[in-house]
Amino acid sequence: MSLIDVFGSTPRLRIVRELTRGPMYVSELAETVGMDGATAVHHLAVLEEAGVIEPYRQGNRKYYRLVRSVRLEASPPPERSFVLQASEQPSRSD
Repeated sequence: MSLIDVFGSTPRLRIVRELTRGPMYVSELAETVGMDGATAVHHLAVLEEAGVIEPYRQGNRKYYRLVRSVRLEASPPPERSFVLQASEQPSRSD
């Protein structure tokens, strides 16, 4: 799935926005962005498959965190540019 497809979804953009504040567990994230758990899990799976987020467990909870920076830039003429780019974040230690 291309980055356009991944980020062409308002719910996924909301999830990414929340994860910029720090890791969150699934039910907390679902409640914060206003969706049911099954829908949140679907969107999290798409973001994980794209390599934008990664899960980790702490006790019984499954948390997600951002692992890539994403940049969107769009400029009107005469520059006329459109850039959607994801880059790796430095590796973390848990």
